Amino acid sequence: MSLRIVIDTNVYVSRALRIASVPAAAVNRAWLEATTLLSTATWTELQAVLKRSKFARYIQPATLEPYLEKVRSIATFVSIPTPIRVCCDPRDDKFLEVAMHGRADVIVTGDADLLALHPFRRIAILSPAEFLERE
Repeated sequence: MSLRIVIDTNVYVSRALRIASVPAAAVNRAWLEATTLLSTATWTELQAVLKRSKFARYIQPATLEPYLEKVRSIATFVSIPTPIRVCCDPRDDKFLEVAMHGRADVIVTGDADLLALHPFRRIAILSPAEFLERE
């Protein structure tokens, strides 16, 4: 059975901006070895964040659209029938929702508010470096 992983927006953004980074290596490993999970909310956030003007000088539209298409096409979309409200930053609850409803094994994030919840209902919450250290 394949590992099921939720990747936080901040990790996907780091990969888009710096292909030779620890977050990029974590995303690449997840793409090769696991099933990545998205929800409509996490997908919408990723698109919106990467299209912010502050990133325009770092990632060109010709690169951005294929990257987003790759993220979308590789991922399995999860429906969210019931909300989860536990994180001190309510904007992070959407990642817990995907993980719970998608039966994830791991959330990979650089967000301290999510990392502080490790483990969450038997779901490991790891930094990209911690994910890469796992066997």
